[in-house]
This record gives sequence, C-alpha cells and structure tokens, in this order.
Amino acid sequence: MPSFILASASPRRQELLKSMGFDFDVIPSGVDEKFLEGESVNDHVLRLSREKSLAVARSNPDAWVLGADTIVVIDGEHLGKPGSKKEAREMLLRLSGKKHRVLTGFSVVRTSVNVVKSDLVESSVFFKEVSADELEWYIGTEEPYDKAGGYAVQGKAASFVKEIRGSHTNVIGLPLSEVVAALKEVGAISF
Repeated sequence: MPSFILASASPRRQELLKSMGFDFDVIPSGVDEKFLEGESVNDHVLRLSREKSLAVARSNPDAWVLGADTIVVIDGEHLGKPGSKKEAREMLLRLSGKKHRVLTGFSVVRTSVNVVKSDLVESSVFFKEVSADELEWYIGTEEPYDKAGGYAVQGKAASFVKEIRGSHTNVIGLPLSEVVAALKEVGAISF
C-alpha cells in the first residue's frame, strides 16, 4: 500500500486526520503562500493546495500526498495569520458581530500514476459581538497567532461563534467529509 503524506505542518490538520485513524507522515512543503497579482481567493487556495502537494510529491512519487490551504475572508478581503497582538485585535474586531467566509482548497496527488484531485470548500461563520474584555483576554493567549483570521473555532474562540453554515472541520482547517470522499475516489483509502 502506498504511503500517505500530509504536506502541512498544521497541528490542526494532523489532529483531524488522526481522529479518522489515518496513518500518515508529515512533510511540510515550504511553498511561498503569497498571493499572485490579480489572483482571487478561490484560485489562491486551490493553487497553493496543488503546489504544496506537488512540491512534496516530487520527492515521493509513489505516495499519496494531501496538501491544503485555508483562508478567512471578510468584506472581500482575506485575513492571514496575525503577527502581533495589534494585528490579532484588528482582525477580531473586524470579525466581531459579522459573518465571514472560510475557504479551504485541498489537493490529493500521486505523481507516479498522474493523479491530481483538487477541491474547494467554503463555510460561513457568524461571530457574536465580542466584548472588549473577551477580546483582550483572547489576544493575551497563544491561540490567535498561527491561525488564519486570528482564531481557533475548536479552542477558546468557540465562545465567539454563534453559527457555522457548512463544514465545521473546514473552519478548523481541513474539510474531512470532502477530503475523505476525494481520497476514496482516487483509491488512496478504502474502508
């Protein structure tokens, strides 16, 4: 059976795959995640998921490689990962009391058999009005700083989320239902 590789250092993606009982190796791709000029957010996450998968697959042509990229979008603008308390505060204030979108592009690649399967999943997240004391408490934790949009729905920020429409695991970083379906479709897994 070919090996399975996650082309991501994301602890959340690793936890989600482990929760399914998958056995996999982790090899981060090192792909530059900057936007290309004129690139839409949909095209961006799909392109990055393919590039991440292919970068790792080149050295592991017989392995099934899963790459993904997640982005938070509000009012037509994407929010990356905050690098400071100031950035985290600004991001969370933008999300407070509003709906935003979480997009994940993912790709399953096995170069020895010329398989490249990609998909895009979108979820909508509705935040409550986050009070000033909650905001300051949250940005004082370690949680916001390695996550798109500056929050973790599966962590302390769960109390900010009023509603999710679409895949809950997508908001965490990997839409399991769609990923499992894609892995089954290409023959990477079976139950």
